Amino acid sequence: MTQTQPVIRSPLSPERALLRVEDVYAGYQDFDILKGVSLHVHEGEIVCVIGPNGAGKSTVFKAIYGFVRIRQGRVLFDGKDITNWKPQQILQAGISIVPQLRSVFPQMTVYENLELGMYLEKDKRRIKERIEYVFELFPRLAERRNQLAGTMSGGEQRMLEIGRALLLEPKMVMMDEPSAGLAPLITRAIFQTIRELNEKIGLTVLMIEQNARQGLEISHRGYVLELGRNTYEGNAQDLLNNPDVRRAFLGGR
Repeated sequence: MTQTQPVIRSPLSPERALLRVEDVYAGYQDFDILKGVSLHVHEGEIVCVIGPNGAGKSTVFKAIYGFVRIRQGRVLFDGKDITNWKPQQILQAGISIVPQLRSVFPQMTVYENLELGMYLEKDKRRIKERIEYVFELFPRLAERRNQLAGTMSGGEQRMLEIGRALLLEPKMVMMDEPSAGLAPLITRAIFQTIRELNEKIGLTVLMIEQNARQGLEISHRGYVLELGRNTYEGNAQDLLNNPDVRRAFLGGR
């Protein structure tokens, strides 16, 4: 399926962004992996972070989500300073995450996996309503509601993970390399799904992606990290057309 670039939206002030990462330094023990990273995501945007291995992409996610302590700088979300909040607090604030490594429970059914995604909700009627909503978004999951998750294809399992991330009505979803471990054809289908969710329900997405070209092709804006620092940022189409970015990260001249 051919993908077309999303409509480029008018530039908005970072001060009005849903998520603001400001001059963040973070790392492990006494060593900073991130050295002054800044980025922002507006409501309704897909923003993609790319860069070589070791650039700090995953550390950005870990810092935002409270898995790595921020030593300097801050993270603001929906008007609140969430710097160094615990992961469960960040989930309750409205950010869900789709991890890079498979996170489905293989010996449980699709429906049971989705039920686990509603562990913060006690109202059984609400749980059922949200699961049925996910089934409306992903008819393939509805068809497999009683199938063991471990018997599904890699693309279907990734779809289940994305659906589970939507259950608590997050204001933003962070996706850590959604194409990881998937065949090229399935990768295109997953990226198409992400863009369709953005268009259909206004899903706000921040993702890091090793497949830089395809990640940028479905995004509104992007950031390039190298050695823990921002090196390029801008509209995704501008980054795709930038000769330096193309040469270094997209395999083209």
